[in-house]
Amino acid sequence: MPHGVLLDKCLSWAQVASVAEGAPLSVSDGALGRMRAARALVTSIVGQGVRAYGVNTGVGALCDVVVPASKQMQLSRNIVMSHAVGVGPLLEPAPLRAIMAAAINNFAHGHSGVRPAVVEGLTALLNTDCLPEVPAYGSVGYLTHMAHIALVLLGEGRARLHGRPLSGAEAMRSIGFAPLVLEAKEGLSLVNGTPCATGLAAIALGRTSRLLDWADLIAAMTFENLHGQIAVFDADALGLRVSEGVKQVGGRLRAILRGSAILHRSAGRRTQDPLSLRAVPQVHGAVRDLHVRTAQVVDDELASVTDNPILMGTPDHPRAVSGAQAVGAALGLAADSLGIAVAELAAMAERRVDRLVNPLLSNLPAFLAADDGAHSGFMIAQYTATSLVADNRRLAAPASLDGGVTSGLQEDHLSHATPGALKLLKIIDNAETVLAIELLAASQAYELQRDADGRAAQTDAAYRRIRAVIPHYRDDRPLGADIETVREMLARPPESGI
Repeated sequence: MPHGVLLDKCLSWAQVASVAEGAPLSVSDGALGRMRAARALVTSIVGQGVRAYGVNTGVGALCDVVVPASKQMQLSRNIVMSHAVGVGPLLEPAPLRAIMAAAINNFAHGHSGVRPAVVEGLTALLNTDCLPEVPAYGSVGYLTHMAHIALVLLGEGRARLHGRPLSGAEAMRSIGFAPLVLEAKEGLSLVNGTPCATGLAAIALGRTSRLLDWADLIAAMTFENLHGQIAVFDADALGLRVSEGVKQVGGRLRAILRGSAILHRSAGRRTQDPLSLRAVPQVHGAVRDLHVRTAQVVDDELASVTDNPILMGTPDHPRAVSGAQAVGAALGLAADSLGIAVAELAAMAERRVDRLVNPLLSNLPAFLAADDGAHSGFMIAQYTATSLVADNRRLAAPASLDGGVTSGLQEDHLSHATPGALKLLKIIDNAETVLAIELLAASQAYELQRDADGRAAQTDAAYRRIRAVIPHYRDDRPLGADIETVREMLARPPESGI
């Protein structure tokens, strides 16, 4: 299990990703103190009758309807109940944990006004692996996912304790908590902000980081199999492009392919390789650069208050500033951009797969089959890669530009940050499978080379790692199972140390 994470000022995307992978989360005394101070502002607002959105008014198009003090607790509960309208398959544990961590992070800024008891309940659910059941779809921005999480705090809804289903009331008993009775503003704060898109984006960043490391290694294996011209990765030449990502990928490729007898023998045979081989630094490097920029957007979001209204001032002079802090436009744009980048990464990998299996291009047996005619080898695996690349092309259409008007024209511009992050994760799923296919094909191609020249040490280590779990393919089993096995390997960093 990853080391525990302490939330004091704010979390980073990497810490959210660590919590998603199972690290326990604790909240500092300083953060709890900020929450208590913000709660005092809510108490003062209620006592003084200061009009504040979602505290003593309705929400959405009902923002001008005043809610008396006698009904403000009911308002909080009703907001959770009415907003829990998610549909579709349930979120997996990792994204759900990330969303919960991001929500706790938002409250810890001390401008939301929820009691520490709310955060303590969320943290206990997280750390005991008692996770609410949350449908994946139904949000145009940020509301439905957190509403389903909040249901369990109220003893409603459903949860899973170490995967075992139970009611919300049973879930709260299992963590030693009585169901919470929400007070003024807490219902709105629990469904508000950008924790859903932020948590999902943090997971996407972690997965993309690992995928990029694998993509460099796998591309190097294909490059070696196809006898590429390694001079194209010259450091001085690549240095003429201003890009830290290009520099990094070029250095990695040179290190991975160092000592390759195959490439030494093929040097100078061709003037220029096809773009899917020679442009690996430029394409992979561009994705790395965008990953860095996206990481900054997510870190900025975690460092920001994304509630509405935000609480400021003092108990004597409390302020509830109602604006648009919860609009996740930056997250939506970043998720769309990273999705396009990962889709391009997968598209280039599919082109390399085609070059490996196509006998007109590879100088290898047709479709990497054990023998011609009766064996199809990797012919249809390339079809699968092509299908997934096409799916990514459809998914890469920007969610940020999707329309929609909600809440009686009050919510008349939507960022679609959460749908953008969800489809980004699907693009990453597809990209992992495409790269798994390329890795299997490259391993098979090594065994079909017509000469005995040696592989580079690092590509040889990767090849041997594959062959330790998956034997040479002879049309003797469904290849889909092999692809899935390798895809699961891609969820962990490469073990070659590169």
